[in-house]
Amino acid sequence: MQARLPLLIMPVLLITACHGGGIRGDGQPDSGTSRIPDLPGDAIPRRESRSKYGNGPVYEVFGKRYTVMPSSRGYQERGVASWYGKKFHGNLTSNRETYDMYQMTAAHKTLPLPSYVRVRNLRNDRSIVVRVNDRGPFVHNRIIDLSYSAAMKLDMIRDGTGLVEVTAIDLDAPAGDRPTREMTTPEPSPVPAPASTASKHTIFAQVGAFGDRGNAERRLGILASAGIANAFIHEDRSSSPALLRVRIGPVADVIQYDVLVEELENIGIMDPYLVVE
Repeated sequence: MQARLPLLIMPVLLITACHGGGIRGDGQPDSGTSRIPDLPGDAIPRRESRSKYGNGPVYEVFGKRYTVMPSSRGYQERGVASWYGKKFHGNLTSNRETYDMYQMTAAHKTLPLPSYVRVRNLRNDRSIVVRVNDRGPFVHNRIIDLSYSAAMKLDMIRDGTGLVEVTAIDLDAPAGDRPTREMTTPEPSPVPAPASTASKHTIFAQVGAFGDRGNAERRLGILASAGIANAFIHEDRSSSPALLRVRIGPVADVIQYDVLVEELENIGIMDPYLVVE
């Protein structure tokens, strides 16, 4: 989380904090807190003016430049979510609001501030809507940083991270296609849920889709030469002609996915797509 981004290019030395979130045991409410607020309902999307602060259009963190999207329309991405809590509670967000770990908010590197997105946990299908009002996480292979309450509702607190799908909410869509009320049921108490014993879904990383089997086989050969196991060709006959999708997995957890992403980047394969079955 970057506390403020008032300039076109933000020198690294001016960053007051930069969160990666999701460190196990870090960021939760103090054990001595007399009463932890009940979990809120989802953020309700509404039209808002683009924030004067935090919208670039270009800013720099740790030597890397980020370009803020002109619009959130059509944005969807799958990857790793993290969360941030008490360490930043009460600090200023990038658009100069006060960060409240008990509200349904999030940080994103390039979405306009504010934006509204639906975040779905790919493991358990829990889904929430959050308001993006902050920048981050500036950690490799992380796409969104959730508030404590948002992470709690997705059952991410214990593990610290989760594999998610993030979809921007189009405020120009018909009312029936976007949230107008709470989309999840608040939990009676924000106590970390027990570790999941089983996942509802199997997750794979897709690294190519080919119409020619020879090309698909060559991609498999590259993966094998790099020592990447569990790769296979999935024939998708729902399209015509059939597509040969090269997939790796199943992916058990974020740790395995992080290792896989690094291995793929080392051989020039960027941005694998997470597939859920």
